[in-house]
Amino acid sequence: MRRKWFAALLAGALVTAGVTGCGGDDAGSGSGSGSGGDKITMGFSQVGAESGWRTANTKSIQESAASAGITLKFSDAQGKQENQIKAIRSFIAQRVDVIAFSPVVESGWDTVLKEAKDANIPVILTDRAVDSQDTSLYKTFIGSDFVLEGKKAGEWLVKEYQGKNDPVNIVELQGTPGAAPANDRKAGFADVIKADPKFKVIASQTGQFTRTDGKEVMEAFLKTYPDIDVLYAHNDDMGLGAIEAIEAAGKKPGKDIKIITVDAVKDGMTALSQGKINYIVECSPLLGPQLMDLAKKVKAGEQIPNRVLTEETTFDQEQAKAALPSRKY
Repeated sequence: MRRKWFAALLAGALVTAGVTGCGGDDAGSGSGSGSGGDKITMGFSQVGAESGWRTANTKSIQESAASAGITLKFSDAQGKQENQIKAIRSFIAQRVDVIAFSPVVESGWDTVLKEAKDANIPVILTDRAVDSQDTSLYKTFIGSDFVLEGKKAGEWLVKEYQGKNDPVNIVELQGTPGAAPANDRKAGFADVIKADPKFKVIASQTGQFTRTDGKEVMEAFLKTYPDIDVLYAHNDDMGLGAIEAIEAAGKKPGKDIKIITVDAVKDGMTALSQGKINYIVECSPLLGPQLMDLAKKVKAGEQIPNRVLTEETTFDQEQAKAALPSRKY
């Protein structure tokens, strides 16, 4: 029994020492459990480092914690829900003041969130939501409206092909299966284009939000479907991987195949400015300052809204050219 107890304690310690999302030093290197007084210790579990967006998101959170004087205990889930659950339980054991995390998937969180609630540790969801019916398990959700992002992508497409009657063959690169942005960006896009039968999604497959998988799946699409008119990618990284596949197939991205992506990271914006991507719906990763502000309010016992939206826009080629010189991510 003693041996099992020690093994569990060691496992918790290892989770807490996880690698950061952008490969840098752990911003939560401070020792000790949750602190008293006005000092705040936050346990944060990140999805991983699957994209440029996620790297920028991690950096924003780490830098904002340091600026706000908040001790950050950071854990990288490496895309696995079980790693996040272990990290959250480790944060509970350490008695942090606030737990924040970006859920790998939407489902399967009730048990561990109930454990945090029973320990009187407030939870803040960042970037991604959970599908729990018990909204008392977390204080607030800060992030984008992913359904709206999908709708914006669809609205641009409808406008682009307005007055044209020929069929428009669309392939879709989805994000991680079960993840809120993948589910919602797909739903929002489908909701807008369904009114016009000329728009046909001929293939839809996950690219796991990564450039490598985006390229591989697009290669397969190109071999199977010779007449692709549009690519809708749930993030820039998959779109950038797809561009490599399109160019290798002897086609011109942005012309032979129109491309719509979501995020607006610097590499995506560069491709947009070059005409290789046609339209990008912004999803800002810079949630750090808002997250730290919410953590302070929660610790002080202040009332906060149960949904906090981030302010975002969209970009065409000329807008991307204008925004690139001052782009932070």
